This record gives sequence, structure tokens and C-alpha cells, in this order.
Amino acid sequence: MLCEIFIYTSGLLYSPESSRTNNRMSGNGEASLFEVNIRYVGGLLSAYYLTGEELFKNKAVELGEKLLPAFNTPTGIPRGVINLGSGTSWSWGWASAGSSILAEFGTLHLEFVHLTELSNDPVYKEKVMSIRKLLNKIEKPHGLYPNFLSPVSGNWVQHHVSIGGLGDSFYEYLIKSYLMSDKTDEDAKTTYYNAMEAIEANLVQKSPGGLTYMAEWRGGILDHKMGHLACFSGGMIGIGADDGAPEKRQHYLDLAAEITHTCHESYARSTTKLGPEAFRFDSGAEATATRLSDRYYILRPEVIESYMYMWRLTHDPKYRDWGWEAVEALEQHCRVESGFSGIRDVYTATVSHDNMQQSFFLSETLKYLYLLFSDDDLLPFEDWVFNTEAHPLPVIRKSCLQDDATEEKTVSD
Repeated sequence: MLCEIFIYTSGLLYSPESSRTNNRMSGNGEASLFEVNIRYVGGLLSAYYLTGEELFKNKAVELGEKLLPAFNTPTGIPRGVINLGSGTSWSWGWASAGSSILAEFGTLHLEFVHLTELSNDPVYKEKVMSIRKLLNKIEKPHGLYPNFLSPVSGNWVQHHVSIGGLGDSFYEYLIKSYLMSDKTDEDAKTTYYNAMEAIEANLVQKSPGGLTYMAEWRGGILDHKMGHLACFSGGMIGIGADDGAPEKRQHYLDLAAEITHTCHESYARSTTKLGPEAFRFDSGAEATATRLSDRYYILRPEVIESYMYMWRLTHDPKYRDWGWEAVEALEQHCRVESGFSGIRDVYTATVSHDNMQQSFFLSETLKYLYLLFSDDDLLPFEDWVFNTEAHPLPVIRKSCLQDDATEEKTVSD
């Protein structure tokens, strides 16, 4: 039953997005390298590890192979869009100067390392390691990673830095790469902590009301807003707290708790008790959306994701209480006859539905809620990491793999 729950909530069965992407995979339409990787490759890998069914492994590797032509650039930084039939790739039309997006090319590592493990083909790991080598080499303004990078020159295109959209899961995959490697990937660990130091020095702010938040950075000028997408960072900072000295560990746990508290406030201060797409901390605003275009909620998971991580790390009951508040708000304002819908304005009691149930609602929002109210031995953190679409992937323990290989050799001899 557990496997059925997690395969269903992976989004593998059906969603409007998956239907469109299925058509693209079988024809010559465009597909997002990032989305195909986190949803489909990640989902297939997770399904394989939870069931042992070879079909899922074979399809994951087959699909991974179709993504490789996107890396055929002068720098090895992949372009964001690929034709899965012809292998032609290009950058998004809206991306500045034909650039690739940090959160897209930086959110491949977990899945591609597993593809190499399952296929015994080093090409997948080599592709993502080449990305990391380039990022380690190039100069970073104030130690920060801008969101746009040219796949041709290997230079930053704009100095816009965000822990939310365009940047978010790059940082998540650094610490999770370290954890997934059974804490042997020291380069990922070092890169993550260096990035965190730069983020704290430049982006972490305290509002007049005492709320800690992550501002955005535009060429040295701070934009005092935080997107719902950035609210995953409470959980990320929490799971990244374990490997420092005791005082450093407590510092990161405190920062994780403060960020998660701020994101909860964005929910608590709305009429529906659901959080807006973005909220601000300027002109007297405190964790509220001041623009009409930011007042919507599309069933996003990031706040609940941080509740789940912080619950497991601290067992403070407030995180389950906050999770239950979200459940009640979802039931009251988002449930419709055929499922759940996003709403257009979280500050209006009489809600207007957008009539869309995003696939990440099944894959992430409901899954994180399920885990929040489950025992810690269900997919324990010491054995599993979750990709950015909440697909569980096992920690890779080299000693176990070596033991298995020795056993297989002994049997064959």
C-alpha cells in the first residue's frame, strides 16, 4: 500500500502537465530538461527503488539517455529545452541572452548520479560533475550564484540572486548530494556551506517586526520580498545543520526555525490561512503580499515541506499544528468536486478558484503532509533523500554496493 501511495503521488499516473509531456516525449515537441528530470526520471527512479520492478529502472535510464544531447554546449552547461526526438536543444526564449537557469542545470545531480549507479555508465555523473567544476572555477559576486549563466561563454549574464524561483533547488541539491553520498561528497558539502555563508552575509534580513526572511539581490540592491518557493529553505537549512560544530549546528537550526516561522506567518496573516505566491517586507508590509499579482495560491508545497523537515529534526509539536492548519485551510478553500484547486486571492474570504490542480500538489504537498504526520521510520532521513519533486531516492552506500558486487562475483565463481 505504501508503494502505491508514493507512486501515485509521484505524478507518474496522470496530470495535465504529464499528459502534455508524454506527447512531447513520443514526438518532436519541446520538453523542459529540468521538469522531465525531476518529475519523470526522479519519479521512475523512486518507483524502481520502492518496488524493485525492472521496468521502472529501464525506463529511467532510457529517458536519461534522451536528455544527454542538451549538454552538447561549449561549456557543458545544458540548455533548458530539448526535443526528445531529435536531440536538438535550445534556451528558453524568456531567458536573458540565451542563458541557462541556475535552478534548472543545478537540479540534475541526484537523479544523474543514480542513473550512473543503475546503468554502470559514467556519462551521467560526468555530466553533472562538469557543471559543478565550472561553477567552482568561475568568479562569484560576493560569493553568490546569480540565476542566469551563458552555456556558451560560461559567464554570468545578470547579477540577480534568489533563493526562490530561478535559484532555489540548486542550493537544495548541494546539501542533498552530500547526504545522498553517505556524507562522502566533501566538495558538495564545502560548496553548500560557502554558499550559505554568502547568503547569510548578503540576503538574510530581519524585519522591523522581528521576522527573518531571504531578500532577493539585484546587482547589489536588495529587493525585500520572499517568494513562496523560497520557503523550502527552512527545511534545507535544517537538514544541512548536522555537520557543523555544535555551535554552528544550533545556529543553522535556529535560522531554519526562524525562516519557517516567517513562512508560517505569511499563511497566518491571510484571510484563508494559505500563503500568497510572494510576500514583502517594505513600506510597512510584514510577510504579506502588497501586489495583486502576488496574492494567489496554487497548492504549493514549500511551506509544508519545511514543517515536515523541522518536525523530524526537532519534534516541536507546533510544526504538526501548523500542518494541520494548512490541511483545514485546503479542505475549506481549495477542495472542489473533482479534487483541489488553486485560489486567486488568499486575502478574500469568498474564494475564486483557478480550476487547476497542479501535479506537484499530489507529488509534494500531500506527500509532505503524509510524512509530517507519520512516524520517523517511514523513509528515514538516514536512508533516503527527497529530490526537489519529493521523490525518495536512497542514500548510496559504497560499502554496501561493494559487498553486493563481491557476493555476485562469489556466486558466479
